[in-house]
Amino acid sequence: MEEPIEKTEKKTKKRKKEEVEQKKKMIIRTFFIMVAIILVAFIALIANDYIILDKNKKTNLVINNRNVTSNLKNDVLIEDNIIYLSKSDIANFFDKYIYDEEQSNQIITTYDKKIAAIGFEENTIQINGSKKNIYAHAIQKGEVEYLPISEMKDVYDIEIQYIENTKVVTMDSFNKEQKRAIVSSNLPVKSSTNLIAKTVDRIKKGDSVIVVSSDKGYSKIRTENGKLGYIKTDKLENEYIVREQMEEEKQVEGKINLTWDYFSKYGSAPDRNGTTIEGINVVSPAFFYLDEKGNFKENVGSKGQAYIEWAHSNGYKVWPMFSNAEAATESLSITSNIVNSYEKRQQLIENLVNSCVKYKLDGINIDFENMKQQDKDMFSRFIIELTPRLKEMGLVTSVDVTAPDGGETWSMCFDRHVIGDVADYIVFMAYDQYGVSSTKAGTTAGYDWVNLSLNKFLKTEEIESDKIILAVPFYTRVWTTNGEGKTTSKTVDMKNIDKVVPNDAQKQWDDDLKQNYVEYMDNGDKKQIWIEDMDSLKAKISLIIQNNLAGVGSWQKGMEKEEVWSMIKEELDG
Repeated sequence: MEEPIEKTEKKTKKRKKEEVEQKKKMIIRTFFIMVAIILVAFIALIANDYIILDKNKKTNLVINNRNVTSNLKNDVLIEDNIIYLSKSDIANFFDKYIYDEEQSNQIITTYDKKIAAIGFEENTIQINGSKKNIYAHAIQKGEVEYLPISEMKDVYDIEIQYIENTKVVTMDSFNKEQKRAIVSSNLPVKSSTNLIAKTVDRIKKGDSVIVVSSDKGYSKIRTENGKLGYIKTDKLENEYIVREQMEEEKQVEGKINLTWDYFSKYGSAPDRNGTTIEGINVVSPAFFYLDEKGNFKENVGSKGQAYIEWAHSNGYKVWPMFSNAEAATESLSITSNIVNSYEKRQQLIENLVNSCVKYKLDGINIDFENMKQQDKDMFSRFIIELTPRLKEMGLVTSVDVTAPDGGETWSMCFDRHVIGDVADYIVFMAYDQYGVSSTKAGTTAGYDWVNLSLNKFLKTEEIESDKIILAVPFYTRVWTTNGEGKTTSKTVDMKNIDKVVPNDAQKQWDDDLKQNYVEYMDNGDKKQIWIEDMDSLKAKISLIIQNNLAGVGSWQKGMEKEEVWSMIKEELDG
């Protein structure tokens, strides 16, 4: 006999209620079990501070208090107590321009004030022209080249330590600040400042540690075992600076105001005794050049030495120009032959270094033009290898380049990004927009063209603004188009332009070019002049302040109107 429906429904409700109550009890019990497990784990973590949980399985590399092991392209090698780092890792951390010199089977590396050459057979290294015996050489493992970096501390200006028990190699730059402090009690060093964090090392009262940084009551430290971690700042005492941060001082304070003081190899240095040039702080006389056979030549003499003394007595730095003009006019191959040979580049660098010492110079201005496009990288190598040698003596390297757009041998032969990165200054010769070889009349340096080119230096080539010197012309061109339509030009000094332009000629201001334009007829020939005057130069120099450039250069002394110097000084002073 079946139960009544009402009685069955009551039983079902009771059973469901009992099931809900049982689930609640299980949830509460599970919650308390989990809390207990977490609590036990936390207590165990605190109790087990003496257990190091992150023992290194392979050699770790710490550079300037940063563990870079995860960024290594190849493992650090340690053989016979020599520490090796792969060439690709040295490129990543120290020298992105490291280079295989195939002719001599050497690796060439540069860093700050050093250039070094190391081979694969002899235990020697050449540093800044001097040979030194070391305990190892470069090695090859499969496809990977390794350098004995523990034998190259002088090159990269670092101190290196290998901590065997923790498998850590530390490298510290001598030009970086280092702070130390004494630990006031026995402590675990934690991987982070979180409440629960693994222990990376143990330190004892009285231990000396490197203090990396401090923030919000915690300090990041490096232990004697090379481990990086965190402790509370109040556990440190007697903090002291082991070495200061080395800041590179600029040779010239404020904006550069350079002028080229030109004289050819056939002439001699101008006699400027008893004179000054308002606002100028750098002069660049044409002292050095390559001759038609590619030999390094100088044109200094007694008059040049007197010129240097005059400049220094007035507080001007002397960065003589070194040109390939004679070689370039003879053959592109002469310059090509030099820049493509490591041995010839080094000989040329030695000549420049010796001349700087001999004449007590302050820098060199490299003015190589008319080069092969395919030699672009090797010309950059010349600058890469020259700059450390000059920097070692406190001298400045400046390099003249043309606008980014142009012919293969005029414009495409420069890697402006590399030059701007390596040299102290890159000098943009912002003139000859329409030059002597042009068959079409046009301006020497229109404001819009200069501004567009400058933006390419800054944005496309990614050159730091405070490394760019903007060079302006103290000349213009008078263009003549004859009755047959042939166009030629001649250069006229800025100071003489008023003597050339007829009194009845009408000047028209071109606001895009920021120049006065003159057009007139002369004996059946059409004359066109885009005039470089005080107004046009002032407009271009305003770009230096707008873009925070390093300063101005001017080609050349003797072409200008005297009042231009006070205008340039006023503009640069702001």
